[in-house]
Amino acid sequence: MEIWLNIAIGVLACAAGVAVTVIMQRRMAATRAKQIIADAEREGADIRRNKELEGREEALRITTEAEKQAAQRMQKVQAIETRQKQREIQLNQTQSENARTRNELEATRQTLDAQTAVLDTRAAELDRMHRQAVEQLEHISGLSSAEARDKLVESLRDEAKTAAASYINDIMDEAKMTANKEAKRIVVQSIQRVATETAIENSVTVFHIDSDEIKGRIIGREGRNIRALEAATGIEIIVDDTPEAIVLSGFDPVRREIARLALHQLVADGRIHPARIEEVVAKVRRQVEEEIIETGKRTAIDLGIHGLHPDLIRMVGKMKYRSSYGQNLLQHSRETANLCAVMAAELGLNPKKARRAGLLHDIGKVPDEEPELPHALLGMKLAEKYKEKPEICNAIGAHHDEVEQTSLLAPIVQVCDAISGARPGARREIVEAYIKRLNDLEQLAMSYPGVVKTYAIQAGRELRVIVGADKIDDVETEKLSAEIARRIQDEMTYPGQVKITVIRETRSVAFAK
Repeated sequence: MEIWLNIAIGVLACAAGVAVTVIMQRRMAATRAKQIIADAEREGADIRRNKELEGREEALRITTEAEKQAAQRMQKVQAIETRQKQREIQLNQTQSENARTRNELEATRQTLDAQTAVLDTRAAELDRMHRQAVEQLEHISGLSSAEARDKLVESLRDEAKTAAASYINDIMDEAKMTANKEAKRIVVQSIQRVATETAIENSVTVFHIDSDEIKGRIIGREGRNIRALEAATGIEIIVDDTPEAIVLSGFDPVRREIARLALHQLVADGRIHPARIEEVVAKVRRQVEEEIIETGKRTAIDLGIHGLHPDLIRMVGKMKYRSSYGQNLLQHSRETANLCAVMAAELGLNPKKARRAGLLHDIGKVPDEEPELPHALLGMKLAEKYKEKPEICNAIGAHHDEVEQTSLLAPIVQVCDAISGARPGARREIVEAYIKRLNDLEQLAMSYPGVVKTYAIQAGRELRVIVGADKIDDVETEKLSAEIARRIQDEMTYPGQVKITVIRETRSVAFAK
């Protein structure tokens, strides 16, 4: 029983402890809540005071800004009022000055009117006196005023003519002396500033070989190789006892160069037979054509000439293999171009145009076709065809007086062409006549239908004519050779005799595929 009583007492004690604990916690919670409420009220009061202070500060700032702006506006208004007052003062001063000026002008006008009236009176009196003087002079001299004026004008005119004629004669004499002296100076300076080598073209090229054994291979069995080479190139190949040398004879430098290069390639390759010869010659001909174009381009670049038509560039390159009276045509044209540029610069003209005209002045000597025209006119037509400027075309056509000179470039080109050709040793008339005769021989044979190629060889003593096998038969070849021989006898002048050889070959070519 006591046990249960002790247990009950213990339980009650525990319950009482718990109840006390709960009561204590509630009291503490109530105290904390009161403290939190007090803190919140205190913070709210602080925030409210801060906001009130901020509002007051903002209102104060706005009030200050408004007062400042009002003060600025007041200052501007005061400045405007000040300027208006100053303007009013200036206007008043200007009006007073204008009134004073008007008064002065009125007084001046009245003075001028009075002076004008006096001057009019004096002018009328002078006119009356002048008329009286003129009437007295006419009465004394017996001439009217118009007649006297005409006599005076005529007398002055005669004196002026005499003085002008004397002055013109003095100027002309001085100009002639000065012009001759100046022209001599310019020509001498131009010649001295351009130094060019004297070059004379030959009609023979020597081809050197390593040993005389190669001569036999070049000749071939029964001479077929050398005949094929001569037929393909149009050059006479002379194989004689000269050690380690073969002579290529022909008037056309282009053909000689083709023959020389073809021989060089054939000898280096070792395969020498007619088919190979024709193949190599065709290849070399293309190479020479490319070299001609490259020479033309290089010449134009060296002289600073731009914008030339490709055909004109090719003609300039062909000048390398042509000669004029024994003088290399390209070298002559380059020399003329440089002389023209120097002389044009001395005269105050355009040196580029002068150099261009000097380079192109002889292009009529290297056309692809040979029309019956002087080379100057032909060159002018070629220049016009390829859109060169009119003054350059005229300079080309007039450098031998075939057409009238219309620009200052024409006499410059004419003079420089003569200077270049007049140098000692520059030209040889005999070589030019010889080459012209060989050209005429070939052109005469080419005028017949069916003729494919013509070659003047052996210094013009033999003319080889190659005809197409499908165009002319064997009987007509005999007639053709006789007809060409008759025309040469009738139309040309030549030493000795000329042998005409007409060659007709038939070929059959097939390919195995």
